[in-house]
Amino acid sequence: MINMFLTKKEEQMCDGEFGETIRKSMDILVALGDIYGASKLVDITSAQVSGVSYKTIGDAGLDYLQDLASDDKGVASVNSSLNPPGTDLDNWEALGFPKEFSIKQNQIVEAYGKLGISKTCTCTPYLVGNVPRFRDHVSWSESSAVAYVNSVIGAKTNREGGPAALAAAIVGKTPLYGFHLDENRTANLVVDVETELAGADFGALGYVVGKIVGGGVPYFTLKNIPDNNNLKTLGAALASSGSVALYHMENVTPEYDVAAKSEADDHIAISEDDILDTRNKLSTTTDEPDLICLGCPHASLEEIKEVANIVKGKSIKNKLWICTSVSVKATADRMGYTKVIEDAGGNVVCDTCMVVAPIEDRGFEVIGVNSAKAANYVPSMCGLDVVYNDVENLIQFE
Repeated sequence: MINMFLTKKEEQMCDGEFGETIRKSMDILVALGDIYGASKLVDITSAQVSGVSYKTIGDAGLDYLQDLASDDKGVASVNSSLNPPGTDLDNWEALGFPKEFSIKQNQIVEAYGKLGISKTCTCTPYLVGNVPRFRDHVSWSESSAVAYVNSVIGAKTNREGGPAALAAAIVGKTPLYGFHLDENRTANLVVDVETELAGADFGALGYVVGKIVGGGVPYFTLKNIPDNNNLKTLGAALASSGSVALYHMENVTPEYDVAAKSEADDHIAISEDDILDTRNKLSTTTDEPDLICLGCPHASLEEIKEVANIVKGKSIKNKLWICTSVSVKATADRMGYTKVIEDAGGNVVCDTCMVVAPIEDRGFEVIGVNSAKAANYVPSMCGLDVVYNDVENLIQFE
């Protein structure tokens, strides 16, 4: 029994009058809406779909996607992008990714492409054209992207699972509940940061606060104003140590002045010692990393430029991967940043990232990261040790 209100056209979608892929998609959305008490479906302007890496979805996921893609009536009806896969789709062989894995990975992405999802694979879609407007309803699934689009852009999404975001992309609708409702976007924890932050400090802040707030909505007051790269780093950490989908920052994020700070249930202070202690705890070893992996979330052009300036004219001792989208890499190529990094012995890697790639099969033992999200996930998902630090401290030279 369907408890949500559905329009006549939505009922026809449920009945299969628009094809099997749309019917299956509506089944998912209606079930979610009924579970969470949504009153109706709401139109969305954008989707971001996870569940892409062969490492995580395997053959069963590939079969499911190829079956959906066989129905040419079911394609994305809104601007939709894809999360990182497990390989650099074009250069997997040169980078040493396993052949069978890489072939299956490309088949997964091809199936998504047939469903109308952009094959510009990235966890930072807001850097490559999938940029909703303030207060747009969207359906995004990758945790750091959800935190960014809710918090920094001010669009509205829940933290969707991959199948739900894909269903929403195809139908162009999502159930109206959770963070789509203004009353659920107010803060319940005020965080006063007592020290200025830089670089990997933002990831440490997100990691410690995420553990405290869980799935709540923190409201930050900071001593210094962060840039957008700092904000994506913060959101990624909040979403990985907790399940934060939305945060506010005084005088920075677009909804801070209506976030009802004064009504928050709890209030905490974060000191310089808290940041330093968390930074230390995020490292699982003191050994020197044999791979430095940056770009979790995917690196922006400004972050690639920063690395190029650090390594220019030098020779890197340990291996270096900077993960980004194919679109951002194309600009880095044109700006000359990629050549500088490659001349120093590093690589700008497209599409994938260290969390969803099979890096554990490459013989690496210790991964150096400047991402608290990566530091949190790599030990459990890849079985490798991590060293957490700022970029300039991670890269070693001959």
